[in-house]
Amino acid sequence: MPKMKSVSGAKKRFKVKKNGAIKRGSAFRSHILTKKSQKRKVALRGPQSVASVDSKRVKRMLCQA
Repeated sequence: MPKMKSVSGAKKRFKVKKNGAIKRGSAFRSHILTKKSQKRKVALRGPQSVASVDSKRVKRMLCQA
């Protein structure tokens, strides 16, 4: 049986933490930042975690599950 290949786009976007949670970046932070408030930009700054309903799908893309 051939090796499982992970989705290369998922490799670039997600990291699995030691507790099994999946870390992801925030959307809406790349451009057109002038019209967004400072409070909104600060809230988007830190890493987010993937929702529990989506984590199984992301782990399958990363060949973790």
